[in-house]
Amino acid sequence: MPFTHWIPRLRSSSLPAYLQIPELIAEDLQQGRLSPRERLPPLRDLAGLLNLNYTTVVRGFAEARDRGLIASRPGLGSYVRGSFIGLPLRAGTGAEMTMNLPPEIEAHPALQRLLGSAAEAIAGATLHDLMRYQDFGGTPHDRALAAAWMAQWLPEARAERLLVAPGIHSVLLALVSLLVRPGQSLCVESMAYPGIKAIAAQLGVQLLPLAMDEQGLVPEALEAACKSTAVGALYLCPNLHNPMTASLPIKRREQIADIALRYSLPFIEDDAYGMLPLAAPPPLSDYAPALGYYVSGLSKWLGAGLRVAYVVAPGPAAHQRLAGALRATTVMASPFVNAVVAHWLEQGQGAEVLDAVREECSWRSALLRERLGPLGVRTHAQGFHAWLPMPACVPAGAASEIAAELRTLGVAAVAGSAFSTDRQPPEGLRLCLGGGLTRDDCGRALQAVQQALDQACQRAVQA
Repeated sequence: MPFTHWIPRLRSSSLPAYLQIPELIAEDLQQGRLSPRERLPPLRDLAGLLNLNYTTVVRGFAEARDRGLIASRPGLGSYVRGSFIGLPLRAGTGAEMTMNLPPEIEAHPALQRLLGSAAEAIAGATLHDLMRYQDFGGTPHDRALAAAWMAQWLPEARAERLLVAPGIHSVLLALVSLLVRPGQSLCVESMAYPGIKAIAAQLGVQLLPLAMDEQGLVPEALEAACKSTAVGALYLCPNLHNPMTASLPIKRREQIADIALRYSLPFIEDDAYGMLPLAAPPPLSDYAPALGYYVSGLSKWLGAGLRVAYVVAPGPAAHQRLAGALRATTVMASPFVNAVVAHWLEQGQGAEVLDAVREECSWRSALLRERLGPLGVRTHAQGFHAWLPMPACVPAGAASEIAAELRTLGVAAVAGSAFSTDRQPPEGLRLCLGGGLTRDDCGRALQAVQQALDQACQRAVQA
């Protein structure tokens, strides 16, 4: 009978039984005797089986809930929450379950070399130089290395037009505050990075959603907005769109750039994912260089915790204004981190790691298509996130509930409503197979997604 193997462990342990119960649940989960979402027996039944006081079992389950091992819901009782991927909750936060994180290639030799190189960079620097205020936007050396790196995707990247900033989010905050004046709107895709929604709300900026299709932003929607509304700027994600995964084709980039030129509309090209494709179309900034602010960074291929981003302004005057806006909001990027990243780029180690991450992304993308292809999943060949439309059998509005259930299992799923700017989100989930997931974990995560959808359909039939 399940749980009878707990009895000798409870009797022989020096720990109080209520503290031993979470340990036993964790062990059973790790060894496969318990599975995520598995129902646990009623507390009184378990107390009788284990010959324990009912209150002791209640305390034991409370400890297990505090550790994130189990959860309880009205009508369902207690069930295994845990993490089938065996990952601890990090610093008490679920941020890794909602943010799009690249695969962590911890065992790859390239990452091991990166670790040793970081130590070299700090050891070779003057400590006090790294602890002083520095000129905003990075040292000339930082900017030169960053420009050479960025030139792979933006050939016109120049050190004198580039700024090093503490994360893409900080760049977007500065750009929206700089470009959108009172009474103007910021054009965005109808599905957009949630951070831009938060920035607009903080600054009191009105978002103007633009229609999308499977190729991305619809140019005619942008033109209609420019004709009818006071628009300050356009924000868009041109490659591996988050969450829809689309990359704008060349013809559409040309059309959008042409509209921007005719209406003198500055645009923010958030190319956070642009380095992942083995071949990507030229950036929008190539077609309208006097209007484009090209933004990229390290968060979607190396690590968001580094908080390093690069922004290329369209000209000297725009560069100076942006530097002032960024200085006012962020002061400067960390000299410690800048020194390490500059050393990595100088040694050519950034390229080595990027190649390894691309390879891993390709494997994960192929797995997504293999497992969820029949459900209409959308992903990019070198992507690590996917858009999964809800099957017709899933009731409208159920995506948020399914996403919440999946996150309790360690699956990074976010419902479309988190990205919607027009309050009409498509029914679907963004799935992320990045972060600390191993390849085995990815398979189990996708199995959990399939099971969650099957159960949602079954509940709909029974209702």
